[in-house]
Amino acid sequence: MGKELRLMKGNEAFAEAVIRAGADGYFGYPITPQSEVMEYLMAEKPHERTGMVVLQAESEVASINMLYGGAACGKKVLTSSSSPGISLMQEGISYLAGSELPCLIMDAMRGGPGLGTIQPGQADYFQLTKGGGHGDYNLIVIAPSSVQEMYDYVEISFDLAFKYRNPVVVLTDGAIGQMMEKVYIGDQKPRLTEEEIREKYPWATLGKTPDRERNIITSLDLDPYRQERHNLHLQKKFKEIEENEVRYEELNCEDADFIIVAYGTSARISQKAMDIGREKGLKIGIFRPITLWPFPKKEIRALSEKVKGILTVEMSAGQMVEDVRLHASEKIPVEHYGRMGGVIPTPNEIVEVIENLFVKG
Repeated sequence: MGKELRLMKGNEAFAEAVIRAGADGYFGYPITPQSEVMEYLMAEKPHERTGMVVLQAESEVASINMLYGGAACGKKVLTSSSSPGISLMQEGISYLAGSELPCLIMDAMRGGPGLGTIQPGQADYFQLTKGGGHGDYNLIVIAPSSVQEMYDYVEISFDLAFKYRNPVVVLTDGAIGQMMEKVYIGDQKPRLTEEEIREKYPWATLGKTPDRERNIITSLDLDPYRQERHNLHLQKKFKEIEENEVRYEELNCEDADFIIVAYGTSARISQKAMDIGREKGLKIGIFRPITLWPFPKKEIRALSEKVKGILTVEMSAGQMVEDVRLHASEKIPVEHYGRMGGVIPTPNEIVEVIENLFVKG
């Protein structure tokens, strides 16, 4: 952690982290509840601080394709949007994944479907963890649950994007984006020069040099056998990510009879539910997936062998619960509790659900 301490909104912390991570370009389009990202970047004038470009595109479709162009040059580029905007970006995201281009995408989820509401939701889980666009691909998906993590996960996400040449999504929601908390700010990292990009990322399309063939970045190959080989290469990479990049947090799971599995805002609320439940004699623990893809399959399986029941808490009709049920032991019940339309569950509701489903039931 850096020495500087600030009081910031989640969206503002994310934007400041982007500048300090040495990003080269932000291309976005305003949509509630994440418009402060672009507003903060424009107010901070990062072109004067680091030379970073901040551009409002004419649409979400334009912004995601600007990412394609910037990432192809080996630049650290990103966009941010909210649920309907992310839906519009799906084709471009598939192109980025198919072309193995690193970039950062922030999704501040809101209630849906359709335009829905501007209040927070968590119903984009399927869209982003299952590959909402066409083709066999995966996105690395990281879910912060605090304003500090909104800051911290930016640099981690850029590192993962370039390590695996793959888009990374910071999946948050309107509550975390709008809430204010204390944030420790790190040091400024310099942007890479073109010479440094050429050295670190020899695949980048910065112009042909005399010592090599030209770089061509595309997701198109009309030879089905070459395209199959490319897909097999991608699947091998995704397996490597699943083996090496799982992140999660456990709270009071050692002696727990019941486990709440939750991420983001739902995980914060569930921590209070855990405290209330333990005061009532219910041994409740929290398992928080930090990477929603790769999902912590092995860890869920191991926990499920030790407890009497699992409850997923999501601000949706139930999406992550499918992954939990897929990997948990068949010997215990796995249930879901969710609120929709921008309604946030309360800790007391969650405790009551655990009592009714697992204790009385």
